[in-house]
Parts: sequence; C-alpha cells; structure tokens
Amino acid sequence: MIKGLILSIQFLSRIPINIPIDFNGENLSKSTLFFPLTGMIIGGLAGLVYYLFSYINTDIASFLAITTIIIVTGGLHLDGLGDTFDGFFSARDKDRILEIMKDSRAGTYGVVAIILDILLKYILLSNISKNVPLVLALSCGNGRLIAAVLMSFTKIARPGGIGDMFAKSKPKKYALTGTIIYGLVIFFINPLYLIPLGFSLLGACLITLKTYKTIGGFTGDVYGASIELTEIVSLLVFMGVMLWI
Repeated sequence: MIKGLILSIQFLSRIPINIPIDFNGENLSKSTLFFPLTGMIIGGLAGLVYYLFSYINTDIASFLAITTIIIVTGGLHLDGLGDTFDGFFSARDKDRILEIMKDSRAGTYGVVAIILDILLKYILLSNISKNVPLVLALSCGNGRLIAAVLMSFTKIARPGGIGDMFAKSKPKKYALTGTIIYGLVIFFINPLYLIPLGFSLLGACLITLKTYKTIGGFTGDVYGASIELTEIVSLLVFMGVMLWI
C-alpha cells in the first residue's frame, strides 16, 4: 500500500519523492485508493500559501494559491484540459479528435479553456468568505477522487495510453474504498461539505455523457480535464455552502 501512496503522489504531482516504484498493475490499482489524499496534499500546500499571504491581501493570496497548484502539479491537468477542448470543439470525427488531442501543439480552444479555468478559479477563491485552506484541500481532493472513479468505471477510447493502463489494473475495489474513506472524513469534518462532493459526482456524470458521445470513452487528457472541471465545480459550490455556515 505504501507503494500505491508513493505512486499516487508521483503520478499526480511534482512533489519530489525519489523512490522508484514499478509502474505495474498492482501498484497502479492501489494508487487510486490514495488519489483523494494526494489531492488534499496538493490543495493543502496551496491552502498554506493562501493562509500565509492572506494577511497581506486576499487577492494576492488567491493568485498565489492557484499558482501553487499549477506548480505542484506541473500543469499536468491543465494540459489535459487544453487538449480535450481542442479536440472536443474541433467538430471532427472521433479518430480526428483523438489525433488532435495527441498533438502537442496548443489550439485556440485549448488556450482559451486554460485561461478561463485559471481566471474562474481565482475569482471563486477570492469570493469564498472563510475556511479557504480547507476548501482548497477538499476541492483538490474531490478532483482526484473523481479521476479515480472515472478511471475505474468508464470505457477507454484509446488503447495503450495511461488511462488504458489504469483501467486494465482493475482498480474498482481500491477506488471504492478510497471514496468511502474520503466521504467519511468529509462527514466528520462537516456534513455540509459533502454537498460539493455530491455536485462533483454529478459533474462527473455529465462529463461522462459528453465524452462518450464525442469519442466513445476516456483518455488521459479527459481525466486531466475532469480534475480541473471538478475543482471549479467544488469551489463554486463551496462558495455557496460557506454562506450557510
């Protein structure tokens, strides 16, 4: 299980853990158990930056927190978001869309999607009234949980990619266990914080419908896009939840 944790951190972030872990089916499947925890670590680092700079200015703190997430993840999921939007909005057939998504060059839709993603996160974070570090940790946790669920229960559009490797590792039981543990942790923190998680799962269903309709299954890029979009959904719902507390 320790190997699964380390692989999860190495796969989802750029946090330097120089311990070689075999990229085999067993370790891949076990890593999905720790996806939410890894997300909380990423969001927690961003939350720490927000906390330190919030005494100067909350706008600066919000900007630096979003920047921290990008640095810690190496922009990996943003790249997936850009590639997904380039492909999905190209109005081409499935095979051509998959080719566009593999192209390393950035298109107009991809660039616009990345800009809007970062801008919207900054606006949402700047308007959350309290508990921002915790909100960041849980929003990033929600995003990685959704990725684990999608990797475990959805079809693959392109054989041989990262998504296909995770699907073949049969991670369902670990992803479900991680979901249950993560849900219980959130419940004990505050039951109201389950609301953003519920909307994240609903968003995952909508993403799945769109993805199946467009390319017939998921790719690594779409998993990355799902993480980014889930973070936005979570921040948006948290903004509303914080008004009730």
